[in-house]
Amino acid sequence: MNLLAKKSTLRGRVPIPGSKSHTIRCVAIASLASGESELEVPLVSSDTMAAVDCYRKLGAAIECGQSWRIQGTGGCLAVPDNIIDVANSGTTLRFAIGSAALLDSGTAVFTGDEQIRSRPLGPLLQSLNDLGAACFSTRNNGKAPVVVRGRMVGGETTIEAVTSQYLSSLLINTPLAEKDTVIRVTKLNEQPYVEITLRYLREQGIQYTNDGMKNFTIRGGQRYRPFRKRIPADFSSATFFLCAGAILDADLILEGLDYTDAQGDKAVVDMLRWMGASIEINGLETRVRRSELKGIDIDLNATPDALPALAVTACFASGPTRLYNVPQARLKETDRIAVMNEELSKMGARIEEFPDGLKITPAPLHAARLSGHGDHRIVMALSLAGLALDGETSIDTAEAVNVTFPDYAVLMQSLGANITIR
Repeated sequence: MNLLAKKSTLRGRVPIPGSKSHTIRCVAIASLASGESELEVPLVSSDTMAAVDCYRKLGAAIECGQSWRIQGTGGCLAVPDNIIDVANSGTTLRFAIGSAALLDSGTAVFTGDEQIRSRPLGPLLQSLNDLGAACFSTRNNGKAPVVVRGRMVGGETTIEAVTSQYLSSLLINTPLAEKDTVIRVTKLNEQPYVEITLRYLREQGIQYTNDGMKNFTIRGGQRYRPFRKRIPADFSSATFFLCAGAILDADLILEGLDYTDAQGDKAVVDMLRWMGASIEINGLETRVRRSELKGIDIDLNATPDALPALAVTACFASGPTRLYNVPQARLKETDRIAVMNEELSKMGARIEEFPDGLKITPAPLHAARLSGHGDHRIVMALSLAGLALDGETSIDTAEAVNVTFPDYAVLMQSLGANITIR
């Protein structure tokens, strides 16, 4: 499918959908708990439904209506009756591999789409093996498909968390191991996502110690209890509306954003303000209006998902912008550093690519035929450029937005955007 975008003026209010990060964590923890949990206003997308399907295969009973009801396994997971295909959900894959390491018997096999089968898992597999499980990549390359056999018992491991999902997987699943677990972290990217995980552990009363995100000790033999949770709005999805408001003829109010939440992408508001954006926060409402932007240097290590949208935003600033310290952006659904360089260059952008990011120097842009590379955040980010330019911009693989934001085009249209997917 193609997304078509033309120059637009945006006005109005937009409700931000639920957080993918929160929804998948809740599905995992509720599936490990004893009793019935309830998730209110969860995100319904390809990624979150992959998590539902995965944990159903591991024994949880999950009903998806207006709210989701999850009857947990009490940590006694079922051996899947078939291979588990996580589709495009890297979060689901990494969390569920850790959960499958708790199997008392049998084997779980995980795979996914082409993008998933190219994303690294090696450090997580090694840590689970250190802790007593038996995990391996079928192609011996540290990537899916992977085979997991329990049971993880605890112990000590050292991990280089180039993606925070490795560490979050261990933190979520090791409390159910028989013995205590010690995790030494030699590198940690995307720290705010680990903070989200730790907040859930605290809410559950899980006993652990945290020495500056460098050393963790998690007591074994613990249990999760059922819970009721209203899923917070997703700052990663809100980023596209924040950036649209900053670069287009726009006056938008984003509804539902809770700045007390641990999501790292709330920092995008500060980043845009540093660039000169007009953003006002009033409780759960965030108003953003167009203003003159200036180029700045932005460290994106904690917020890699913001790179595509901020790269587009930087094209409409005065002066160069440097997005740096985010090498893990190359390990997402695509190499987002290389892809944003490639696609924005087709529109006339002046971009320098570095191992850990991009430097964007403003230049006249024009509409173009672009590729979304099957990456939801690339498609949505490039659409922002199309909404700012004369002519029609076409972006292929637009169906990828279903991974995290199925209603993206509809919500944009409700604000006046000249955008269609067909």
